[in-house]
Amino acid sequence: MTALISVSDKSGILEFARGLLECGYEILSTGGTLKHLQDNGINAIDVSAYTSSVEMFDGRVKTLHPKIHGGILHRRDNKEDVEVAKKFEIKDINLVCVNLYPFKETIQRTDDFDEIIENIDIGGPSMVRAAAKNFKDVMIVTDTLDYSLVLNAIKNNQNTLELRQKLMIKAYEHTASYDCMIANYMNERFNVGFGDKHFIYGNLVSPTRYGENPHQKGAYYEFGDFYSKRFETLKGEISFNNLTDINSAVKIASSFGKVPAVCIVKHGNPCGFAIKENLLTSYVEALKCDSVSAYGGVVAINGNIDKALAEEINKIFIEVLVAPSITDEALRVFESKKKIKIFVCGGEYLDFPKDSYDFKHIDGGFLLQNSDSVGENEVRDAKCMGNIEATCEQKRDLEIAYKVASLVKSNCVVYVKNSAMVAVGMGMTSRVDAAKSAINKAKDMGLDLKGCVLASEAFFPFKDSIEEAHKVGVSAIIEPGGSIRDNEVIECANELGISLYFTGVRHFLH
Repeated sequence: MTALISVSDKSGILEFARGLLECGYEILSTGGTLKHLQDNGINAIDVSAYTSSVEMFDGRVKTLHPKIHGGILHRRDNKEDVEVAKKFEIKDINLVCVNLYPFKETIQRTDDFDEIIENIDIGGPSMVRAAAKNFKDVMIVTDTLDYSLVLNAIKNNQNTLELRQKLMIKAYEHTASYDCMIANYMNERFNVGFGDKHFIYGNLVSPTRYGENPHQKGAYYEFGDFYSKRFETLKGEISFNNLTDINSAVKIASSFGKVPAVCIVKHGNPCGFAIKENLLTSYVEALKCDSVSAYGGVVAINGNIDKALAEEINKIFIEVLVAPSITDEALRVFESKKKIKIFVCGGEYLDFPKDSYDFKHIDGGFLLQNSDSVGENEVRDAKCMGNIEATCEQKRDLEIAYKVASLVKSNCVVYVKNSAMVAVGMGMTSRVDAAKSAINKAKDMGLDLKGCVLASEAFFPFKDSIEEAHKVGVSAIIEPGGSIRDNEVIECANELGISLYFTGVRHFLH
């Protein structure tokens, strides 16, 4: 029995190779893998010695040889194949262990295109695909985590067709994701990210109990390894809807850097947000915005959850808590709450991945775009359009309102007072309806909006929203501008004594 081993990721390979030798395999290997095995006392045969063909072109051609691919691909139950293999002295290669050149690590490390090109594997994918194609006769191992599984199967006579089929699927996933990564990179480098093809691929983290509704199946995948390695479940089982709400809450809570921000989300939209002197006060103020909707909501805490904060949160039913960390004392506060779910991501602050591209599914395809975010100086550089300059406190609140508004479903308006959201209208078919809805909710919650600021993620098409804002005492407004009636809006703000700023950048979120 012969095993061919050629790996870039050498973790666990020595133990795997020793195990194969103990099971009676001889080992063929190449280049760095061969040296690594031999330097550690493992008897391995150089592929070049077996094929009588030296490595060529700085190692670009090593395993592309009939003795290698014939050994993998010939059908053991086909008489003609067996005779051809015998005629040309081609050994049966029964196991192929390959993982590919580190293309992803290379593009993360350097922009040197020559080095990047050299880290595009050719022989590796060819061997993986060949072994996967002939899975009836060959085991293909591409995942370092499968080494123990494969060795145990061989040792216990459980090298079954079913096992080889599972390994085959994994192998094609391995080469497919590798090729997708290369194609996307080349399009990003030469076609500003939008080529004739775009590939979306990810690694399964876990199935969810169901999708958005119980009759739908669901699962979640990751582009890198954040959710499998850094996102930890401390209590409960995460659901499909939890993940989408967590995504919304964390985006908002982490938008202001290293500050004690708290965001409360329900069904994908914020119903509470505040940045105060500490997390406890921020949570208390965030809850005031809409304590009714917060019931059963998702809370993102941009810092460590201590016992005092846990006790405050525990006064109502919160379904999901997500934070960088939580103390043992605080965790014990929630022991009696069976339905609460608690997740941490490590570190001092919420630090989730920020993807460069965003896509939305439509029946028959998907839409692709660069991810949206508020520019670093977008609010600071906003142009005062009227006669009244905002105060420093108002500018701080305008920044909070505007950044939150950029992450709220359109049409939306966000009202902020003293660094806390006091009203929000979202997902409305008209902007003035969003403004009125937010004001009505604030009245229901007994909140005084006098002196607050207002942000909109897109321009106000008419002055009616400015007039509604004035009725409740809005002191400053920030919006992108760009309406054909901007002059009317500016004139109205001046007449009503409201500071008005235009950013020039729209942030629709549909």
